[in-house]
Amino acid sequence: MSVTENVNGAAPVPEERLRARTSTRPPWDEEPTVAGKGLKGLALVLICAAVLVPLYTVLLTSLSTQSTITRAGGLVLVPGELTLDAYRQVLSGGVVTRAVLVSVGITTVGTAVSMFVSVLGAYGLSRPGSYGHRTILFTLLITMFFGAGMIPTYLLVSNLGLIDSYWSLILPTAVSAFNVLLLRGFFTGIDASLIDSARIDGAGDWRILTLIVLPMSKAVTAVIALFYAVGYWNAFFQATLYINDSTKQPLQVVLRSFVLQGVDVPGALDVGSGQVASLAVQMAVVVIAIVPVLLVYPFVQKHFSSGVMIGAVKG
Repeated sequence: MSVTENVNGAAPVPEERLRARTSTRPPWDEEPTVAGKGLKGLALVLICAAVLVPLYTVLLTSLSTQSTITRAGGLVLVPGELTLDAYRQVLSGGVVTRAVLVSVGITTVGTAVSMFVSVLGAYGLSRPGSYGHRTILFTLLITMFFGAGMIPTYLLVSNLGLIDSYWSLILPTAVSAFNVLLLRGFFTGIDASLIDSARIDGAGDWRILTLIVLPMSKAVTAVIALFYAVGYWNAFFQATLYINDSTKQPLQVVLRSFVLQGVDVPGALDVGSGQVASLAVQMAVVVIAIVPVLLVYPFVQKHFSSGVMIGAVKG
């Protein structure tokens, strides 16, 4: 067994022990105590319970019958008789179904438009010597700290003729200065020799962007796309301002009026017969609003560890 001499002339330390100690944790990070491990485990359990129990309760209530909800006195925690009647009524082709289609369309088109503009803007700002580089970058930074406000924005949307138009839910929030700067920071960090080599081979900016920059930026673009998609899916304030036609309202507006304000969705839900509990229908609408984000997140989660840390450390 080989040994390593101590600097101060003390007893030698076996190399096996030294490697075992340094390979698990840094020297300044002490070994946690049993009490510390127990508190960390308890904290993780409580955090998971705080997230999962409400989701479980909402899902179970949406699947419960009127008798089960009545017996539970409201939200259901213990499974009883289960049924899909609430989802059948919600998705029977009424207001909620139409609102889901509107939200899916706005999220899809809005995310595509936002990513297209953000990627082009970030790539242009990442190239040294690009036209108006400093002026555009300074303007983006200003918009992060100062905004026009609700009334000027509404007047602008109204003067552009976008009231009661789906574009009023996309164009005003199509570009996020923070997301553009995040993409720019990643694009700037790409090795310049790769881009220079492509230029020597005759590639233009479009080919460099699509064949070199974007394939190397899958993590950050996936995270930014998720940010945009979740923002469009959850947005309801713009719809309450710019959409007066009830047939064009997205799901979040219907969810807000039906669940939070207790307003019945006209022509879509028939809960007066007593066969389907009103609370079950409300929880079904909540589940429908949550599920798409829960389905998309696992496919993007693997990129979060690298995507959200872009620009946080040097080197």
